[in-house]
Amino acid sequence: MRHSVEEITLRNGARGLLIDIPGATVMATRIQFRAGMLYAKNKDIYELPHVVEHLAFGANAKFKDEQQFEAEFTKNGAYHNAWTSDVSVCYETECADFEWDRIMELQRVSICEPRFNEEELRSEKANVRSELTGYMNDYYRLLWPRVQQAVGEEVLDLSARRETISNIELKDIREHYRRTHTAKNMLFIIAGKMKGRKRKIIRELERWPLKEGEKFEIPRADLHAGEMVAIRRKDASNVTFGFSLVTPRHLEPDEVFAMNCLNHILNGTTNSKIFGMARKRGLVYGMGSSIAANAYNTYWDFDGEVNVENAEELFKLIQEEMMKALNGEISEEDFNAAKSYALGRLQMGAQTPSQIADYYAENYFTNETIQHIDALPNLIRGIDRTKMIELAREFAGAGIKGFATVSSVEKATLANLETRLNF
Repeated sequence: MRHSVEEITLRNGARGLLIDIPGATVMATRIQFRAGMLYAKNKDIYELPHVVEHLAFGANAKFKDEQQFEAEFTKNGAYHNAWTSDVSVCYETECADFEWDRIMELQRVSICEPRFNEEELRSEKANVRSELTGYMNDYYRLLWPRVQQAVGEEVLDLSARRETISNIELKDIREHYRRTHTAKNMLFIIAGKMKGRKRKIIRELERWPLKEGEKFEIPRADLHAGEMVAIRRKDASNVTFGFSLVTPRHLEPDEVFAMNCLNHILNGTTNSKIFGMARKRGLVYGMGSSIAANAYNTYWDFDGEVNVENAEELFKLIQEEMMKALNGEISEEDFNAAKSYALGRLQMGAQTPSQIADYYAENYFTNETIQHIDALPNLIRGIDRTKMIELAREFAGAGIKGFATVSSVEKATLANLETRLNF
């Protein structure tokens, strides 16, 4: 969708992007605070930010409970959600254009004027506990925090997170909210039709009753190579695995696209070198790889599920194809096909205000940089095959690797699979 982006700083210190999409019939907002798990006052209440997020749509200055607020918010089809990560607590909305101002006012009340109470705290602690318990049965969610821990990230795994919930008290909720939900610690993205309403949007945001506060720095971990983690589940009939190669820097947008091209070549479709060949041989139903970044590090992540009897052959295939990539054995035909795929996916991924808001949020909420979508087609066309291979070698040569599995298999067997990850 055709759009323009303007960065603004409010008088109260909050910063954000106004994305004008002429003719849009929807408005999407993203309000982020650096208030995630890493900002809990201590690890005994590590899950506190998640509970704060759950309480965001509860009692506030205008509504006595979540049910009343929800009925009013959604009466014309509007949507809201929130999520918590290691760094962020982010509040999202999407609504029809005709009611953008009503929804913005409701968002203001929910974020700025919550009325935390014991009854809703008890309910949401139970809901968060149920949520994490459900995640315990999702083996990917189970293993990835363990990979993070293995390479030195200061995070808790799901079991440890769940144990901290009972320690959270109402005073902790209020303290964390007061400390983190401040104007200077807020970033925002609003995407939709701006003509005739930009000044009103700015005025509305500037009257949000948030204290000035301070802008929190993102904590930096000292990463290193990790020991293999084997999570034993007696009922796990196959091997669910994840491994990560890490480079200790934040990749530039052109570098991310270059690595995404390599991921497509290796695992993107049933024509790919690892996943595609594994499917052809009947080794694995699904696996993939991706690039993820925080403020300081970039992770080249691989995961999948494989039957025990196929695991050795799959990991041998992974090793062989990774070594070929690192040795530069990638044809121009495969490379150009990956770039063509990236161009198509880019166009398909920027068709709604929410998609556009999410695209800009990825970099803006991490390091407050703006990479305009309009510049990306030329950026993708300019990706160099040699540079892509050099980046892959950078990940492999950084010496920071984590590997975790969930299975009922003996650890010695898993250790043998890990030897295949020496690239």
